[in-house]
Amino acid sequence: MDLPGDLRYTKEHEWTLDEGEGLVRVGVTDYAQESLGDVVYVDLPQVGTQVTSGQPFGEVESTKSVSDVYSPVSGTIVQRNPLLGDHPELVNQSPYGEGWLVLIRLSNPEELGTLLDAAGYRTFLRGPDTG
Repeated sequence: MDLPGDLRYTKEHEWTLDEGEGLVRVGVTDYAQESLGDVVYVDLPQVGTQVTSGQPFGEVESTKSVSDVYSPVSGTIVQRNPLLGDHPELVNQSPYGEGWLVLIRLSNPEELGTLLDAAGYRTFLRGPDTG
């Protein structure tokens, strides 16, 4: 499973990339896309929509299920991935690249510091140590 070290992660399996100037790119992790199966549709909020950290802002539909996507940070949607309308499978093929979901302008930059780094996310995925 791929976990880039320059990203921050949530326990709901989203990733963020700090783009600078108060902008954060958001997508679902490699773990999430594997769990979902083949993605067939992505429902994303319109540009200008306010999102709140920890709250659902969209859905990813796969051949197995429909899953909510949770905002890792609070802010305003400034861009949606234009490729996903015709090519939702990019979420599976390139979850950290062309399969990104939205770009958010942060309203509370301190929230980025509360997200997991790659090592913390990897530990979370392993679950509690049963020793």
